[in-house]
Amino acid sequence: MRDNTGIIRLHANGPDGLTPVAVDPAEFDTPPEAQNLHIYFADPALGLNVGVWQSAPMQEAFGPFPGDEFIVMLEGAFGLRDGAGTGVGAGAKAGQCAAIRNGIPVSWHQDGSVRKFFMIYNDPRAAAPQNLTAEGGLTTLSPEMTLTDAELMEDTSTPQRDRILFSNDLGNFDVGLWDTQVLNTELEPFPYHEMAQVLEGEVYLTEADGTRHHFTAGDVFFIPAGTPCIWHVPSYLRKFYAALDPENRPDG
Repeated sequence: MRDNTGIIRLHANGPDGLTPVAVDPAEFDTPPEAQNLHIYFADPALGLNVGVWQSAPMQEAFGPFPGDEFIVMLEGAFGLRDGAGTGVGAGAKAGQCAAIRNGIPVSWHQDGSVRKFFMIYNDPRAAAPQNLTAEGGLTTLSPEMTLTDAELMEDTSTPQRDRILFSNDLGNFDVGLWDTQVLNTELEPFPYHEMAQVLEGEVYLTEADGTRHHFTAGDVFFIPAGTPCIWHVPSYLRKFYAALDPENRPDG
């Protein structure tokens, strides 16, 4: 686990395999045979965790979802059910991404094994969400999604487009789709925590010590807030992202 600055490439099996997770049967309607986990980044004071998780078939007990979560599905499929057992949204399967709103009353279920990358945020200083419904609490993202010129960003030196697909109730966690043409930036601290999946194109990210990362379609990476880095996009880049502003926090 890393809790400092520095760009992290996420791997489906973690850097050295996944660690078994102790399962409490009281938290499940149908407990899994096994769950495994690796945390790549954690900030307990902020309530942020980034990692990879794998679970055998199961259904969780009904209750409030424990955070705002961005998911990149690697294997299997999942769905959410409300208190009546009705499906919420379309769920998500391997190759898709999803965003789930903190506190919605649901039960996670999966008929087969699931493996996912995740970025989940549940600020311990924030009041627990109240009187939420499950409706609209799950957003499914398809890699075929594209942007239009109506979504061009202002005040950028190169053409960049952005569409926010999910925003949390605290106003500091966004999931979106972004693309850019050729891009070259100066070395500067990255302003927020970001987990991204490259959908098309490539990007080179260079850290202050000269460490250079190359990400192409299918790669998933995480940049902790404050990490000094240079972005170089040779021709084009399209990505899904989840961004958390650590400076925009509730008073508690």
